Formats: sequence, structure tokens, C-alpha cells
Amino acid sequence: MSEPLLSVRNLTKQFALKGGLFSGQIASVHAVDGVDFHVDRGETLGLVGESGCGKSTTGRCVLRLIEPSSGEIHFDGKDVRSLRASELRILRRDIQIIFQDPYASLNPRMNVAAIVGEALIIHQLTKTKRQFEERVVELLETVGLRADHMGRYPNEFSGGQRQRIGIARALAVEPKLIICDEPVSALDVSIQAQVINLLEDLQEKFGLAYLFIAHDLAVVEHISNRIAVMYLGRIVETAPAQTLYNAPRHPYTEALLSAVPIPDPKVKGQRIRLKGEVPSPIHPPSGCHFHTRCPIAQPRCSSETPLLKPSADGHWVACHFR
Repeated sequence: MSEPLLSVRNLTKQFALKGGLFSGQIASVHAVDGVDFHVDRGETLGLVGESGCGKSTTGRCVLRLIEPSSGEIHFDGKDVRSLRASELRILRRDIQIIFQDPYASLNPRMNVAAIVGEALIIHQLTKTKRQFEERVVELLETVGLRADHMGRYPNEFSGGQRQRIGIARALAVEPKLIICDEPVSALDVSIQAQVINLLEDLQEKFGLAYLFIAHDLAVVEHISNRIAVMYLGRIVETAPAQTLYNAPRHPYTEALLSAVPIPDPKVKGQRIRLKGEVPSPIHPPSGCHFHTRCPIAQPRCSSETPLLKPSADGHWVACHFR
């Protein structure tokens, strides 16, 4: 087995919650709590879970847009957490990110050529103005936009077109890994399919690896090779995509999948309704974080944290009874 392109071990991130008379720290938000995963070269790992479970924070920690509290991040043989600022800038040529909101992630004061070509200037990838313009046109055409879009501004485009601009910006430095932070959740359903198909085509053309973050299991099914399910800062199950959909093991994954709409009206799935609400990440439950809502919870679950362990070929589950 070759070494993974990205390897994350025991990653944690806590945010200080301040308050009181002197604005001191009164609590910590446990956003990411001991996450392990890897992404192989050329594959897509889908990272799914409810809003607020720590998915986006995990992606930003990988890029060190947010500094992790602890843990290990290795990319292409490099220890990401030990890199200095100058070394991190070089690394970011190989790791790019596509943001969730195509309206907020583009500078309204910059035209498309400046947005897409900014990284070309920073990393000195073109030598002349002509080379710069030719490269920007090439990137725009790669994502399905036209050369005459170069001089336009973000407010002149639809949401789907803006997201294509964001994808072109990510491709400019020829990365090895792109972190897709819910890249289609703000788009109409018809446009979502177009963007997903574009990402798949780009992956095949350029050999890209994706960490695809989403809350919609129906979306990640079509693009992911493997899927990791996250709940309250922890990964509870990892498996090849079809294995996860056909034979989920963790009770939380089963509940998530039962909520996915089935397009055939003749097929009626049984909806699993979880009790209670998602606990606060400020005071997460002891033991298994899911035990307060789990239909098969036992006394052991409230005191002992389950480890992510193999249950079948490529299938890992963090549950005492599965």
C-alpha cells in the first residue's frame, strides 16, 4: 500500500468561550475531538454529518486556516503542523479549498481575471501579461465559462457560475488535493448536479484528490469513493461509499440514511427518529457522544469511549455493539 496523500491523526480543535467581567475564558467549544482519517491520491473522501458537527473546522485545520489544538497532519510526506509561514505558502500550492458560499467567497471589487489569476501572481507562475491572460482563459474554459467573462465582476454571475469561478481559482496552481467545503449546498438542485459532474470530470482529467465536506448524504454518494460520518466532533463510521449505503453499521449512520428521500413512490423506507437534541459541543456527553440519542445504548456507552475499529474490509465503526 502506498502512503496516503493526506493523513490526519487524533486531530482536535477547541475554541475558547469568553465572558464575565474581564472577558476571560469560561468554557471551551470541542469542535473537533480526536479525528482520524486519510485521503489517497486521486480519490474522494466524503465527510458528512449534521451542521455544527465539526466538518468545516476539520477542513480548515488541514489547511491551517485554523490552527489545530493538537494532533498530526501529514500531507505528501510533510508534517503540516511544523511548517513555517513561508513553507506553508508553498504547501498551499498543493492544497486548495472551494468555499461553501459562492456569493461571499469572491471579492466583489475584483474582476474574474484578478480573482482567478491572483494565485498565478503570488506564486509567480506566469512571466508575462500575455501568459497570464492565456492561463486565465484556459482555466475559465476548463470550468465551462467563456473568455469574455474575464473582465466581469462577481455580481454579474449566477450562483452556479460564481462557484465555477471559485473552482477555476482553486485549479490555477495545479493542486493535488482540493478541500470542497459544502460546494453545492447553496445552489439550486439542478445546478448542484452540474457542479458535481464538473468536479468529477476535473478529477479524472487532472488526477485530483478531494476531501468533500457535505451534510447531504445523497450528494456525496455520487462523487465519493469512501465516506466518513461525523457526529459531534468525532468520526463514527468510515466505509467505501456503496458499502456504507447498502450496509451501514453505526446507529447514527442508519438514522441519517433513513432520512434520505427515496425517488420511487412505491418504495417506503422506515424513518428512524432519534430522541432528544444534538448535545452542546461546550459540554459533550461522556463516553460515546451519541449515547444520549442512541436506540441501542447500554450503560457502558456513557462511560467508555468507543474506538474506531475495523468491522469488515475497509469498514470502520466506533460502536461497542456493532
